[in-house]
Amino acid sequence: MTNIKKATTKRAMIALIFSLAWPTMLEQLMQTAVQYVDLAMVGSLGTDAAAAVGSTTTVNWLLGSTISALGVGFLAIIAKAIGASDKPLVKRASAQTVLVTLLAGSVFTILPLALSPIVPTLMNVKPHLRSDASLYFFILYTPMLFRTASVIFGTALRASGDTKTPMRVGVLVNIINVVLNFFMIYGTRSIRIFGTHITVFGFGWGIIGAAIASAIAFAVGGILITVSLFMHPLLSPRGESIKPDMTVLRPCLRVALPNMLQRFCTSFGYVCFASMINSLGEVATAAHTFANTVESAFYIPGYGMQTAVATLAGNAYGAKDNDRMKQLTSLIIKIEILLMVVSGSLLFAFAPTLMGFFSNDPEVIRLGGTVLRMVALSEPFYGVSIIIEGMLLGVGRTVTPFKFNVIGMWGVRILGTFIVTTILSQGLEAAWGCMIAHNLLVFVLYVIHYKRGKWNPLETKKA
Repeated sequence: MTNIKKATTKRAMIALIFSLAWPTMLEQLMQTAVQYVDLAMVGSLGTDAAAAVGSTTTVNWLLGSTISALGVGFLAIIAKAIGASDKPLVKRASAQTVLVTLLAGSVFTILPLALSPIVPTLMNVKPHLRSDASLYFFILYTPMLFRTASVIFGTALRASGDTKTPMRVGVLVNIINVVLNFFMIYGTRSIRIFGTHITVFGFGWGIIGAAIASAIAFAVGGILITVSLFMHPLLSPRGESIKPDMTVLRPCLRVALPNMLQRFCTSFGYVCFASMINSLGEVATAAHTFANTVESAFYIPGYGMQTAVATLAGNAYGAKDNDRMKQLTSLIIKIEILLMVVSGSLLFAFAPTLMGFFSNDPEVIRLGGTVLRMVALSEPFYGVSIIIEGMLLGVGRTVTPFKFNVIGMWGVRILGTFIVTTILSQGLEAAWGCMIAHNLLVFVLYVIHYKRGKWNPLETKKA
């Protein structure tokens, strides 16, 4: 259990913050490293293979982020209950995560499998790539119940202050994925190790092998995180009923539904954004896919800190400790700005080198390097938005992030990208310029909201 009361000095607060953040950062670092290796392996098969895989990535975000929103609802209620030392409520909430996982996992298995034949067409995938893209998508979503368990149960564990267990499971999942990729993507071949040629067996299934490897890894992760939840001394739902408990589900859904709408609307925006980019051709699609993967590694400090601030804000809210709430959140913002300045500087410096890891195509490397250097300049601003959003998620105020993100996504990114690519016939650089404008607008909105103190329910209750 996270005990924020023990942190009474700035040094102790920093230690507490990083104790919660570093396992999430390491977990995301491993996930990103595997994405790098995954795409590099697929990219070695050619630009068409990379485009087929990348073309459905944003649909993956759309479905995955909707499930994550359910986890946010439980994060708010569990973190607050722990702050208030209400152990029975913690147990009941944990039992309800099992119910929600079973229901959501079933729905989000049936839906994508049914839609898999038409997703590549909706995403403007070139006709000769649609068959492979459809099968890749189908296989990736077969173990969706396990993926749902990983997301929701993992969020429950993090809300309790246990960020290490999801990290360990995530690292193992990623290792399994990479090892299986090695055998499933490539055919039997001879490799040279310390001057000796060794024949290595391989199935040679290409991108379909990559999908199977990921599906198996997801299944293993779902099983392990489920066992971890049931073995947890505080959260274990053993002995609790999984029948609907509206005293838990009602406040959970009040938090989750706006966040779900936010994630759905913004993720659907990513789908529309990617669809417009896919229409620019295979080079733009490959550059966009690789650049997105590179960029994700440099958001790791932001999202690691978001986990910490959401948990700590929820704990402070449950304990009704307004001074601690303000001290911790202000400190995390300062740490985040420093981390993202360093992160953005590294991205700017090494963008072309990192693009070269995924592709040998000079135009893909040039184009991806250009857009990465553009977005690197906005990293610190985006980091502040991530943290303020985390504060709001931790205290259960999800309507404001919904409004801000929908305005930025649809009012700036999608409308702007449509104008620059469809009407003005501009390329990937202009589209990413619209994305950066979206991020900067959201930053301004969040900072104004934070400065007014409207994010803090303990502060607004006094007013």
